[in-house]
Amino acid sequence: MQGTVDGFSYGAVTPVVAYLMACLGGALGLRCTTRSLLVTHSWRPAWLALGSAAIGSGIWTMHFVAMMGFAIKETPIHYDKPITYASLALAVVMVGVGIFIVGYRGATGTALFTGGTITGLGVASMHYLGMAGVHFHGRFTYNTFTVAASVAIAVVAATAALWAAGRVRGFLWSVGASLVMGLAVSGMHYTGMAALGVHLDGTPHTAGGAPEPSVLAPMLIGPLAFLLLAGVVVIFDPLMITGRPVRRPVEHKPGVPATAVASHTQRRPALHEEHRPEHHLSRAPQNR
Repeated sequence: MQGTVDGFSYGAVTPVVAYLMACLGGALGLRCTTRSLLVTHSWRPAWLALGSAAIGSGIWTMHFVAMMGFAIKETPIHYDKPITYASLALAVVMVGVGIFIVGYRGATGTALFTGGTITGLGVASMHYLGMAGVHFHGRFTYNTFTVAASVAIAVVAATAALWAAGRVRGFLWSVGASLVMGLAVSGMHYTGMAALGVHLDGTPHTAGGAPEPSVLAPMLIGPLAFLLLAGVVVIFDPLMITGRPVRRPVEHKPGVPATAVASHTQRRPALHEEHRPEHHLSRAPQNR
């Protein structure tokens, strides 16, 4: 028996909120990725890891906020929590692999293509693994062509976002990139949902409908709290706004004051320039 799917049980509320969640995660993640390119090598992994978790959490939150409006009219639906949380972990790990590739190899050429492809596949894998955690009296079927289109959207969007993170330094440009990324992630989600078909097992005995917000809300608390904390880190870091590189700290050598090291470093070119004419004059008597 064919089931009737309603993806907008709450009207435009769930798509709009889901889009905002995707934009928030994308904005935080892209700024963290950009920030990693402006700091010393030792701090780069921390910023890249924070960016990976922000993007993964934002995409995952977007997916399940949108799923609050998903309903099968003939049967109730339930969520398998282990699979649902596994989809979050998968999103963070695969997005992290892509971001680390771009963070260390640069947002050009093979590194950008590889990082964008892995990140996009992570977004798509999160979506379809999350759908595998939806249980009801029946099964899902998918249109192969539409699924391929959703994966392509995810890969292209992720590649464009990583390119923007590596090339764009202005805060407003990064916000624009996050808006585009949010739109692409939402487009990937609803394209994947358009590929969905529902087949019920026998005649339904109970009425269906969208899950109560209390079903998914507890699972969303953790990722939402993390996004808020990441937002605080971004807001209180002025370099996230200015985009200026961090000055490398003066190397402290044992037994040598830092001021002496700094002055020696600054005076080195001048001494080198003064040394050349003295060397020339010292040879002048020999040429006579």
